[in-house]
Amino acid sequence: MASDTASWTRADWAAFADRLLEGAMAHASTGRGRITPPGAEGGYGRDVDGLEGFARTFLLAGFRIAGERGEGVDHLIEFFSDGIRTGVDPSAPDRWVRLDEHAQAKVEAASLALILDLTRPWIWDRLDETTQARVIEYLSPAVGDDTYPRTNWLWFRLVVQTFLRSVGGPWSPEDVEADLALHDSFGREGGWMSDGDERSYDHYVGWALHLYPVLWARMTGAAELASDRYRRDVAALDRFLIDAIHLVGADGSPLIEGRSLIYRFAAAAPFWAGVLAEVPSVSAGALRHAAEKIVRHFDERGAIRDGVLTMGWHDEWRQLAQAYSGPGSPYWASKGLIGLALPADHPVWAAPAEPLPAERGDFVRAIAAPGWAVSAGDGIVRIANHGTDHAHEGSLVADSPLYARIGYSTATSPLLDERGWREPLEQSIALVDASGLATHRAAMELRETRVIGDAVVGSSSWRAHTIDFDETQIRHGSGLAGAARVLGRVTAVTISRGTHEIRLARVDDADGDLRIRWGGWAVAGSEIEAGGPGAVASAGVSSRIRSLGRAAEARIERRDDASPLGPAAAVPVLEEPLSAGWLAVELVLTSGAPADAALAIDGDTAVVTWPDGRTTHVPLP
Repeated sequence: MASDTASWTRADWAAFADRLLEGAMAHASTGRGRITPPGAEGGYGRDVDGLEGFARTFLLAGFRIAGERGEGVDHLIEFFSDGIRTGVDPSAPDRWVRLDEHAQAKVEAASLALILDLTRPWIWDRLDETTQARVIEYLSPAVGDDTYPRTNWLWFRLVVQTFLRSVGGPWSPEDVEADLALHDSFGREGGWMSDGDERSYDHYVGWALHLYPVLWARMTGAAELASDRYRRDVAALDRFLIDAIHLVGADGSPLIEGRSLIYRFAAAAPFWAGVLAEVPSVSAGALRHAAEKIVRHFDERGAIRDGVLTMGWHDEWRQLAQAYSGPGSPYWASKGLIGLALPADHPVWAAPAEPLPAERGDFVRAIAAPGWAVSAGDGIVRIANHGTDHAHEGSLVADSPLYARIGYSTATSPLLDERGWREPLEQSIALVDASGLATHRAAMELRETRVIGDAVVGSSSWRAHTIDFDETQIRHGSGLAGAARVLGRVTAVTISRGTHEIRLARVDDADGDLRIRWGGWAVAGSEIEAGGPGAVASAGVSSRIRSLGRAAEARIERRDDASPLGPAAAVPVLEEPLSAGWLAVELVLTSGAPADAALAIDGDTAVVTWPDGRTTHVPLP
């Protein structure tokens, strides 16, 4: 089904969800307590894989059951009720891994508790007393457990304890108070949240930190715990959604940035949360349309194979997942279908669809908290990143390709092979020493993001450093660790409009005989087409980099099996000797034929003349 066809009806949404459920349920264990889709074993083992598959599929089944008010979904009620009885039966061979046996069970327990509450009249209330007691006992280790990571995991403990409280189980008011205070500590400007105390801005902001407050407030008895905070949470969600809807490409692609990208259309969840919370600033029709575009983007590009969600982006690409992810992990995508919990008579289903900002045309936007300068052109959304690195401020670690690159878009992916984790190339400004070692930029200092006329400007500075990598690395999205050596201080300015960006850099306190290397947008597909020394194209998208004012060596760097978007990837690169003052390049990412922009530096001001003749004047730091 092409994205330019008529909007999905609620029946279309339901049919899509039922297709996912049918495919997953076919891989259930004998007692239905575990669902293990085909695929390589996850890093936590098959027992955890089976629990993960059940719990994440139960999310989707719960949305369907609640949205139909229990009518016509008896097969789902029976199947998942059987699975619950088995899961908490300590003698069952396919029982659930307990919370005190493996930490991943703490994540999955939240989905179990959330849906047991949501489907209370049709599942929980009909369970026998022994099973109910066993569920309470299974969830109870969450109470008083202080080992939950201080990230979005706070909601897993909070949701579980809220359910326990509602069914007469143990719970801790002190835990609830601490978790809510921790959540509040993650709040940032403009309704944004950071996933922990690092500069971690990614899809978890929407599909966890803004979603759970809305769902939690609807749980039985939660209103007594939420007090007056719900109004504040919804206000923050409202402000966040004004930005978030600008970060979806015209083809429905979310930004390819941040960890856990195999959850794919979970990126639609915050838009449905906005519908549930009745936010005032973005209409229900616009929110539903944004969610639909995201879900259909993946459905139309092969995310489901043989009825099962694969592990990848468009199709199977195992390298995109974290090492611990199992074949049931992708089913957290179920969050993107939470709108199905709204019954057919809910007004959202009749609200007129409104196009995404990227469907309406080019735009620019500055987002302060993550330090993103956003520009859209040719339906592609791009960000110039000046404040996100999944690191603590001041910590000199390697750049995570998922977080610390200068640019991300809805049409390109960072290079995610082993070399990509150790050597910044695409979307980088790197100093290169005599041995060929390139620097990283993590722990950059955000200077500003702002709109000037019809362009958007961002700037940051960092201690450009090489890394002598530690032998053992634990990977959860952050950059690799090791001993750092600083080679100089880089200040970068990006000036973006439509398909074009002017990128400037100044290097101070350089240590040694260095070169500067600029990496453009990486494109990927089944084939790569060279368009000249600094231009490359694939899958209908072209990337170009051009030196402004100096001669620089241009080349194309190719990588195999480094991108979830295709088996071949390529990056246009410029390299030149380091010199004093401001250096500059032009970067273009387009689906068409790019014209040239021009740059002049007039004292402390950069003057950009865009291909259409318009100009932008930017004071340089």
